[in-house]
Amino acid sequence: MEPTLRSLFDQSLFADLHRRGMSCEVICVANGCTDRTPEVAAQLFQELAAQHPHRASLELRVANIVERGKVNAWNQYVHQLSARSASVLFMMDADIIIHCRETLANMLATLEADPEAAVAVDLPRKNIAQKKRKSLAERLSLAASRMTLAAEGQLCGQLYSIRANMARSIYLPKDLAACEDGLIKILVCTDLLAHPSWPKRIRVAPEAEHTFEAYTTPRAVLKNQKRQIMGQTILHVLVDQYLGSHWRGDRPNLAAFLKAKDDDDPPWLKRLVREHLQNTRWSWQLYPGLVRNRFQRLGRLKPLRRLACLPAAVAGCCATLTASVLAYRALKSGCIDYWPKAQRSGLETTEPTAEPRCLNHA
Repeated sequence: MEPTLRSLFDQSLFADLHRRGMSCEVICVANGCTDRTPEVAAQLFQELAAQHPHRASLELRVANIVERGKVNAWNQYVHQLSARSASVLFMMDADIIIHCRETLANMLATLEADPEAAVAVDLPRKNIAQKKRKSLAERLSLAASRMTLAAEGQLCGQLYSIRANMARSIYLPKDLAACEDGLIKILVCTDLLAHPSWPKRIRVAPEAEHTFEAYTTPRAVLKNQKRQIMGQTILHVLVDQYLGSHWRGDRPNLAAFLKAKDDDDPPWLKRLVREHLQNTRWSWQLYPGLVRNRFQRLGRLKPLRRLACLPAAVAGCCATLTASVLAYRALKSGCIDYWPKAQRSGLETTEPTAEPRCLNHA
């Protein structure tokens, strides 16, 4: 947590806002934490309030909410905690490092320069990318990332900025576990289901990136795949099956519609997933494209890179098939909120005097 926050407050964005006479509020949303995250954040905020060079333009606070879950934290932040005067909201996970000092400033500039963009993202970089000697598993992991990044309109929930009016038009159902970023992407790119997907609503900012710790062990990769498949299944049930046939209202009312469903009938989404599982015979039928997605991404690459990434696509397909069986069994048992605990060693942050290296332009 502390390295993440220190990398955040080293961003040039704060100097830019101060120079423009603008202010920024930073809220650490601690949702059901059982560790010392709220205390660590509060202590660091107190230090920064006294020492940060642009503290006059900063408002810092910790919001400690009881209910756990990223979905709940997102809804609380967007609809309750964030300042109503804010025009842009930044979302950031607590286990990443922003090495490029211009990342947030460039993300904001991307939204300001492009009125068609509703979300600005950076490039997520796995921590293993800078290793000189990589294992086979690490090489396959990096190749899988290259295939994912080849697609347009990718939204990585670890770090992104979104126009506040768009964010406040979205409500995430409480049982939307492990796929909240997918729903946000769909609603942003379709202008709240008004038309087919338009990936240009999500723009990649230049010279902007963050680092996260990659899953590399077979066990960790399989658990992560299982979580993603469960999330994509829930998303398919919600958007393609339910909203596709039940939602006919005005766009601004979609958030209120979904919130009312949660308030009036809390298990509604779980029930829809259960009904979907009753009509799904095989694990690879959980949602369309479960098996072929990796090869579709592979097809977007240039020929030489496609050849280099082929082993990763084949290995990923095998992992997906295995994970789909695990996901199918978990969903059949009624499990929705699956968040495996990852065994991680932690990310290293750059020294304050070091010049951060940004590979985004390469």
